[in-house]
Amino acid sequence: MKTLFIGILSLFATTTFQAQNKNIKDETKTTTTTITDSNGKKTYVKKENTREVQKIELKEEKPNTLNIETKDSPVVVTTTTKITNPDGSTRTVDVDRSSYYTYNNKKYDVKLDASGYRITGDDIKKSALLRKTSTNSFIYYNGKETSIGYFDIDGNLVLETYNSKTDTVTYKTYVIVKQ
Repeated sequence: MKTLFIGILSLFATTTFQAQNKNIKDETKTTTTTITDSNGKKTYVKKENTREVQKIELKEEKPNTLNIETKDSPVVVTTTTKITNPDGSTRTVDVDRSSYYTYNNKKYDVKLDASGYRITGDDIKKSALLRKTSTNSFIYYNGKETSIGYFDIDGNLVLETYNSKTDTVTYKTYVIVKQ
């Protein structure tokens, strides 16, 4: 009985003295957007979860010292965006590219929708659509033309359109507006 008690006591003592080797910070931001159109009200819920993880690393041990200093280590930041559509379906977006963009001195608004992104602007009567493909690019459709789009390393939206009459590809770059 005495050995069982000592065994349980030593088990608790070792588990309570184990050190944590990571600093973790979680932050969730929820945005609710309600759109009213001819079909009624539609509510979209966007939840952005930002997780920062920093491993705690120690410097080299110096002889005849009790304490070991910690050294700076990189912080790994992961952002996950979940969109809940009006029909209740949920999708996960790796990087949210929602922002304002400019092209030919005109401002365009790119926002997440149920299946991808929707582009609106002053000169657009019906909003254009961006739909993600399996090759990490997007199909752009505005009612008249279909293009292939992607986001460059600066976050700008680049559209490539094929012209069958001239057998050429034209490029349009929508520059992101830094806020």
